[in-house]
Amino acid sequence: MPVSWGAMRIERDSMGEIAVPDDAYYGASTQRAVENFPISDLRFGRRLIWALGLIKSAAAEMNRSLGVIEADKADAIVTAAGEMMAGKFDDQFVVDVFQTGSGTSTNMNANEVLANRASEILGGDRGSKLVHPNDEVNASQSSNDVIPTAMHVAAVAAIEEALLPALGELHSGLDAKAVEFDDVLKSGRTHLQDATPIRLGQEFSGYAAQVAKGIERVERVETELFDLALGGTAVGTGINASAGFAAGAIDIINRQSGYTFREADNHFEAQASKDAYVNASGAMKTVATSLFKISNDLRWLASGPRNAIGEITLPALQPGSSIMPGKVNPVIPEAVMMVATRVIGNDTTITWGGANGNFELNVMMPVMAHALLESIELLAAGAGVLNEKCIGEITANEDRAAWLLDQNAIVGTALVPHIGYDKAAEVVKKAFNEGRGVREVALELEVLPESELDAALDVRPMTEGGTPG
Repeated sequence: MPVSWGAMRIERDSMGEIAVPDDAYYGASTQRAVENFPISDLRFGRRLIWALGLIKSAAAEMNRSLGVIEADKADAIVTAAGEMMAGKFDDQFVVDVFQTGSGTSTNMNANEVLANRASEILGGDRGSKLVHPNDEVNASQSSNDVIPTAMHVAAVAAIEEALLPALGELHSGLDAKAVEFDDVLKSGRTHLQDATPIRLGQEFSGYAAQVAKGIERVERVETELFDLALGGTAVGTGINASAGFAAGAIDIINRQSGYTFREADNHFEAQASKDAYVNASGAMKTVATSLFKISNDLRWLASGPRNAIGEITLPALQPGSSIMPGKVNPVIPEAVMMVATRVIGNDTTITWGGANGNFELNVMMPVMAHALLESIELLAAGAGVLNEKCIGEITANEDRAAWLLDQNAIVGTALVPHIGYDKAAEVVKKAFNEGRGVREVALELEVLPESELDAALDVRPMTEGGTPG
């Protein structure tokens, strides 16, 4: 948060006068919020500020066409909003995420920054209100429809620009490994215990499919985020907004963003509930769960490397211990697992936030917006790092996998169709208890002729379904 210990100017709002740093673009309402909410160091980031700039630009353009505000002022607001969208005023968004539940303080932060910048463009001074933050920048709007609109616009942009591309690349990386490892035979495992054989490529194909399904889930929930609350103003009735304002402003938003937003069918639902956000967060939680599972499996498969599974080798990126020389840890999977836990925690925040829509307005919007946008960005970055710094460099330890498979008595499962469950269990238990191979014990017990036994215990067919031999 920028702090000025220099000159101050006096600004006035509906509550009276207050001192504002002279070099600030924000004004009285923002300054009050800064003083009222000294709670955390969390501030809204680039996505939401960009979305607010886009909404204010579209509103000014539409208000000009409707004759609600003068053309020169509207043009100045549009210019200032373009600068906001480009990041010029990011340091002027100084209000804590933990604030009034409607996000009014952040909406007024945007209104004041744009009003002061537009006033400058027209030759006035900051604080002059040559362009008024409420009457002109906020014309035809309320915080109660602007903030939920910005929440949706920012989330869609983050999903489209960051998350879906990152998940797509991760899917491609995992799919490539599924092909590369298709001939690597290994033990399957259930309950962390030996199970029937599988190919390493099949294991990785499962990971690729998890990511592919995650992409589908995100795309499904994203469709709800295309509904915008803009036009509902204070309580959903649209008071003080001209007829046609919302539809026209949303058309402008679409033209500038390239997305296909639409006016909400029911403005009371759009402002009183945040179910679309809760649903979107649920998809993020599911993706996080998938990434956790995949990352944790990679740790297990690479564990050891000599005294555990060790069927794959992960890239060595940094020393793993301050005391044990030569130790290398699975740092990328562990980082991604922490990302997943954060996203799962954010989902709890968003779920409880969504439950607190009281009558005509949800009053947890700022923290919900921050949590979902953080989840989307974290998942995008986590998936990107996992793919770029880990997946592509994984190698299969085929000899180790073959040796472990050779010790796996559960391959005796393939004998069940030939000799029955009970007899096969006798073979498997004897092999376990005596530390011998299934084939050796089965020959000794003469359960099948040798040629039939070899066909039944051929490992590759066991990974392809049906009955070996």
